[in-house]
Amino acid sequence: MERPALRDLFSADPARTDMMSMRLEIAGEGEAGGEGGLSSGMLIDWSKTHLDEAALVAFEDLAEASGFAAAREALFNGGIVNPTEGRAATHGAMRGSGTPAQVEEAEALLARMGMLVEAIHEGALGEIKHCIHIGIGGSALGPALAIDALTRDLALVDVHVVSNIDGLALEQAFAKCDPATTLIAVASKTFTTIETMTNAQSALKWLGENGVSDPGGRVVALTAAPEKAVEWGVDETRVLPFPESVGGRYSLWSSIGFPVALAVGMEDFAAMLAGAKAVDDHFRTAEGRANAPLMAAFVDQYYTRLVGCQTRAVFAYDERLALLPDYLQQLEMESNGKGVKADGSALDGPTAPITWGGVGTDAQHAVFQLLHQGTHIIPVDFIASIAPGDALDPAHHRNLLMNCLAQGAALMAGKQADDPASSYPGDRPSTTILVDDLDAAMFGALIAFHEHRTFANAVLMGINPFDQFGVELGKQMAKAIDSGKGDFDPSTKALMKAAGLN
Repeated sequence: MERPALRDLFSADPARTDMMSMRLEIAGEGEAGGEGGLSSGMLIDWSKTHLDEAALVAFEDLAEASGFAAAREALFNGGIVNPTEGRAATHGAMRGSGTPAQVEEAEALLARMGMLVEAIHEGALGEIKHCIHIGIGGSALGPALAIDALTRDLALVDVHVVSNIDGLALEQAFAKCDPATTLIAVASKTFTTIETMTNAQSALKWLGENGVSDPGGRVVALTAAPEKAVEWGVDETRVLPFPESVGGRYSLWSSIGFPVALAVGMEDFAAMLAGAKAVDDHFRTAEGRANAPLMAAFVDQYYTRLVGCQTRAVFAYDERLALLPDYLQQLEMESNGKGVKADGSALDGPTAPITWGGVGTDAQHAVFQLLHQGTHIIPVDFIASIAPGDALDPAHHRNLLMNCLAQGAALMAGKQADDPASSYPGDRPSTTILVDDLDAAMFGALIAFHEHRTFANAVLMGINPFDQFGVELGKQMAKAIDSGKGDFDPSTKALMKAAGLN
């Protein structure tokens, strides 16, 4: 589609930066537990996108026509927002955003988790220095991101997250841990996931072969099927349930966050929940373009549905967020990578873009060539913290921030040269998210912002973001290979023979 040039949008509206930017206030240190906490904020600047007033009005009309307000209330009030499975989506209740009954249940479950975390820290299971957290998908990506982001200074327990069924991943974790002081956390919603349960069995065997007399006594189960965990052999005092209505990629706030709390302590875990709730409160009450996640969805829809962009890039100019692109890949692509609407009718256009990204400044020397001079138009999100995460010479962080802001400016401005190879077309879109500091509360706010952005996109497209049937077929066919009963194509049969699987 033909779109206005970014330069022209700024020229036509001197106040564009203010009109297309928003600051969210987020609870800071200490605020999760009461008054007196430090205030921290998140600034989001969409001014370097091509949305103009006419586009914003059209998207606000689309939100109204799509029933956004009703869908949002259903999300927080326990309505069936996952119609294919007949479920609510109550992850918000785990951080205090839901019906009174849901919040009360969540508080009880988190209190139970907190007591176990405290008991472990106090030595109830012996000296615990390490934890191997075994899960896959949302049961691994969320904890891995949170632990990497929040334990750069100090970890109360050294946590290693293992998801891959490839034995090398588990062996690498074993090499970093002393079995005599290692806890095993097994995270599986159903407690039947084959990759997770295979890894868990191997971890128990490793403990037993290395002098641990009661390997089962070192296991904590994180699951929505507690009876399955008890049947598998975990004592019920070390089973931490979470509700069936909490989906895997939205489960960080539940007992799936146990390894995070173990590593950073329950106080920081509570701060993470409080930061997420601050975004919940904003998302639930703000309307139209004044709603940050909805506004972000307007930008996403503009580039995906109208411009035809097939990808969206995310670059965190902060080493603590190195795993954020991986996390967002699952959140966005598993949620909204659908071919039909929630009512089963076919979609009439593209859905979720392919989410990818990396860490600045590394990515500048790897993929930014394509962003600046390639033929693809790729909307970019830049994310950075104003406060540094390190204690080195301030020149490090100053250079980091300068590079982050310069890239957005360069993508927009471009540069014309007599030599075509030296020319930059410019007029390329970006959004910048600047946080005051990346503490636990701000981390929680960032994740909740992206959760609600994903939900808002789904509502605008009529998609159910809470099911994921697309991951099942491959699992079924893997079981068929194992049983030898599958009817496969000639190529797969030849590959099975070459791999020794028949």
